[in-house]
Amino acid sequence: MTDSPLRVAVIIGSTREGRVGDAVGKWFTGRAEARDDLVVELLDLIDFELPAGLPEQPTPAMKRFARLVDEAEAFVVVTPEYNRSFPASLKQAIDCAYDEWRAKPIGFVSYGYRSQGLYAVEQLRSIFTELHTVTMRDTVAFNLLDGTFARDGTPVDTDGQGQAVTTLLDELVWWGLALRDARAARPYVC
Repeated sequence: MTDSPLRVAVIIGSTREGRVGDAVGKWFTGRAEARDDLVVELLDLIDFELPAGLPEQPTPAMKRFARLVDEAEAFVVVTPEYNRSFPASLKQAIDCAYDEWRAKPIGFVSYGYRSQGLYAVEQLRSIFTELHTVTMRDTVAFNLLDGTFARDGTPVDTDGQGQAVTTLLDELVWWGLALRDARAARPYVC
């Protein structure tokens, strides 16, 4: 089973007008797709009509998102930092699933001013811990003020960013395959 590529969902967490999250997410996805050990699906939250509040019964969009989370074996969350946190759209999406997240690894690509979105990542780590996931230690992070973005909003490749992507994906694959084998050997129960 470990011979088949790991199914990774890259989730773009911002739905804000004028965001750079879509450019960052596509940049990262392009690097991940170059690997033979991954099958990558991009889940841009702007493409899901998730309700502002959680209704008593899940909407079709909520069910679709939860199904895609269930089908993935690992995740990379692309998040901005807004006011030392992550966007509400991302929290709403996370809450559309529960058991579907369990016993799967999650990596982070963040961006923001000065802090590179790392405050958002730290808050996401505690939420994903509650959902019984394994978060990756290493991240890919961008400071929107340091010239690592072109005028069109796409990240500029640097050796440091390339190494950060490789490190994150290597960790994600190791954990993803280990947890895939563990889930196959014995269902995760808590």
